[in-house]
Amino acid sequence: MEKSSKVLAKEDDFVDMLNASYDDYEGVTVDVKEDMDENVFATLLQTSISQWRQKGKKGVWLKLSLEFASLVKPAVKQGFWYHHAEPTYLMLVYWIPETNHTLPSNASHRVGVAAFVVNSEGEILVVQQKSGVFKGTGVWKLPTGSVEEGEDICTAAIREVKEETGVSSMTIV
Repeated sequence: MEKSSKVLAKEDDFVDMLNASYDDYEGVTVDVKEDMDENVFATLLQTSISQWRQKGKKGVWLKLSLEFASLVKPAVKQGFWYHHAEPTYLMLVYWIPETNHTLPSNASHRVGVAAFVVNSEGEILVVQQKSGVFKGTGVWKLPTGSVEEGEDICTAAIREVKEETGVSSMTIV
């Protein structure tokens, strides 16, 4: 992504703006791909927001790779706030209309699985925890665990059984 693009603001009047993509919900996404001076960025951001406001855009998603973290301060000064952070980037958001925002919250849940494993003799596979709340209590339970990001839920159940018990299992629906 180049740092800016020229757009027609008024007849024969072009302004520099940040490159962005648009979604079906009147949203704008800016994925900064190269470093720039904080003051230049602040000016481009301010101009861009003004143009997006005129176009009826609503939410702005600003994705900053960690190496461009110096651009967080000017974005926050413009009214952006943190949405979420991942290992390689920060996502900030801004709501253009003077109304309550309707931007979705960041994911806040983890998906867990439990596996019900029955062998050919009708025996059910259960485990006792070596750590955690049930450690040392004598409680038997099904193998459980968390689904990893992007992982199929059935694959996660099979993986958790293997990790916790060493038993290879398969899904039968």
